[in-house]
Amino acid sequence: MRKFISVFVMYLMVIAAVSCSLTVGAQHLSVEHRVDSVLSLMTLDEKIGQMNQYSGFWEATGPITEEGDKLEQVRNGMLGSMLNVTGSGHTRQIQEMALQSRLRIPLLFGQDIIHGYRTIFPIPLAEAASWDLQAIEQSARIAATEASAAGVHWTFAPMVDISRDPRWGRVMEGAGEDPYLGSLIAAARVRGFQGKGLGNTDALMACGKHFAAYGAAIGGRDYNSVDMSLQQLNDVYLKPYKAAVDAGVATMMNSFNDINGIPATANQYILRDLLKGSWGFTGFVVSDWGSVGEMINHGYVTNEADAARAALTGGCDMDMESRCYIKNMKQLVLSGIISESLIDESVKLILRKKFEMGLFDDPFRFCSEEREKQQWDNPQNRAAARNIARKSIVLLKNENKLLPLSREVRTIAMIGPLVKAVGDNNGFWSYAWPDDSARIVTQWQGISNRAGKNVKMLYARGCGITEPDTSGFREAVVAAMNADVVIMSVGESANMSGEAKSRSNIHLPGVQEELVKAVCATGKPVVLLINAGRPLVFNNISGNSGAILYTWWLGTEAGNAIADVVFGDYNPSGKLPMTFPRTEGQIPVYYSYLNTGRPPKNENDLNYVSAYTDLPNSPEYPFGYGLSYSTFSISEPVPDKTVFSPGEEVHVRVIVTNTGETEGTETVQLYFRDKVGSLVRPVKQLAGFQQVLLKKAESRTLTFTLTDKDFSFFNDKLEFRSEPGEFELFAGNCSAIEKGVSIWLK
Repeated sequence: MRKFISVFVMYLMVIAAVSCSLTVGAQHLSVEHRVDSVLSLMTLDEKIGQMNQYSGFWEATGPITEEGDKLEQVRNGMLGSMLNVTGSGHTRQIQEMALQSRLRIPLLFGQDIIHGYRTIFPIPLAEAASWDLQAIEQSARIAATEASAAGVHWTFAPMVDISRDPRWGRVMEGAGEDPYLGSLIAAARVRGFQGKGLGNTDALMACGKHFAAYGAAIGGRDYNSVDMSLQQLNDVYLKPYKAAVDAGVATMMNSFNDINGIPATANQYILRDLLKGSWGFTGFVVSDWGSVGEMINHGYVTNEADAARAALTGGCDMDMESRCYIKNMKQLVLSGIISESLIDESVKLILRKKFEMGLFDDPFRFCSEEREKQQWDNPQNRAAARNIARKSIVLLKNENKLLPLSREVRTIAMIGPLVKAVGDNNGFWSYAWPDDSARIVTQWQGISNRAGKNVKMLYARGCGITEPDTSGFREAVVAAMNADVVIMSVGESANMSGEAKSRSNIHLPGVQEELVKAVCATGKPVVLLINAGRPLVFNNISGNSGAILYTWWLGTEAGNAIADVVFGDYNPSGKLPMTFPRTEGQIPVYYSYLNTGRPPKNENDLNYVSAYTDLPNSPEYPFGYGLSYSTFSISEPVPDKTVFSPGEEVHVRVIVTNTGETEGTETVQLYFRDKVGSLVRPVKQLAGFQQVLLKKAESRTLTFTLTDKDFSFFNDKLEFRSEPGEFELFAGNCSAIEKGVSIWLK
């Protein structure tokens, strides 16, 4: 009889779960009723299981903590999600096991889809250099389409951490140093991943990470502490996360760091007070890999049970790989330390996303072998990757118009350890497929194919990336001597930037600088390609070469994109999303610094002012910097009023003119400075930007609309407000603009 009643109750639950009304309001109500109906049938063990996430059996992204039979736990309903399981066949197989559980609750499959799945796009920092929000959204959209066709439901992206220290390896994963630009890019990536909305089969649940302030790790050392005022936290570092929430991000991930002594995984201020409180976030929070248990190492909790208590009460809903929840949460409830209602709260958030994704209606709706084949090598996706890659390249130097290469060039020497590199072009956080050697377009292939049969190609590796061996220098010099122009490809290897890849020395590794100097000493014109996941220090060689292209890591179509720029088929338009230091001693260096009581008058002013005695204060390249094969003039900003009141709009006109000989795209940037505030304000802040494509001699008038909200900031009471006074406006093509115009807020 009991068995019959149980089956009947299960039947009623299924009927309730799949019922759906036609109206939007009723649909929302239906989801809540369906969540409640499932929750009411769950045992405490099953609830805790939903809060548990394990890695699969393929490549992992953290220290493996193998324990017990994972598949048996899947069959028993003791798992809510798995990561590192991809492919329609694999996900279907594991999902079938999950449906053997008592309540047949489907799994969520998560994966680090950071900058592409089958088609690899530029690393996120490179995409940020495009300043092209539409292109960035398209990149995430294609990645979601490909990954969702392979059974993935959830991506652990975008990373929206503000990063001002290039020693930190994970700068490659974000959008750079500026909260305004970073917020726009965060929203664009969320829109791209989630598409038309959760439940569509080409949508991934996005995950904003790492919450919060992970990019401010002290010394640029990964996993390190973060120590800052709450005012700075709110005014700078939290803004992109808030933008992701406003864009509808489905989930958030905790960061590894502590913030002012409290680990982010258990930080009630950021998780409950802000994220789930004043921000109104309705998704769920997942820990980073093992971060719940790692609070023991922090010295914040005594054992795993204490870690589980602190994390859940802090606001972390799902435990990734630490096993603290699955092993300890039941006893915490039975002993009265944790209320079961707190567990119910987290489980409801997780179940809601599973319903919104449509997994209760069809657990296999993302396991389509036909869709997976259609997206496997989609030529349209590759074309988009090529276009986005060339938008991401930044032209840093171009003496005597060395680029684009002249049609008169008949012999090109390509020299350097990365000329024929294959997998490195994909950068960190990318998939390595068995056929990558045939799919990834190397720089040698891209340049050679574009050069054509009438151009002779010479090659010399010269040296390795990190090795001290200089025996290949002679061959490189000979190749250079026999060429009309030299293209050198140097930089980091892909695995030198990324998670756990912090570096104290961010110069070119090995003997690459010496190689560049040796080749440049031949007197031949040299085009330098710098490949990296972070801003590097290369001021020792920047004066030697005629042209410098910062090519980052550009993905599957890297070689073709670089060739497009080198030969002038595409006019470079990238702008730096991070300030490039002259040397490590300047770090952290960023454009929106606070002024001091003793600012230097100029670079040579060292008389008891805030300056270095052995180095200029200015960076090697400022935020927003990037050249074009054309030139542009940008007028001073002209506001339509010089005095305005709160709530009023100020329309600022800027005229941009192509003064060069070729069509090109310029990114016109508008900055402001709050001259006097209740708190010291930055010397400049980005307030807007617009990209415009102009023909030779063409002019365009751009209009920026500002209100008092654009000048607002978090004061010492953490109130987001504007203050009356004078504001200076600057317009130009990078942050190093000195002359502006003033407006006043009443």
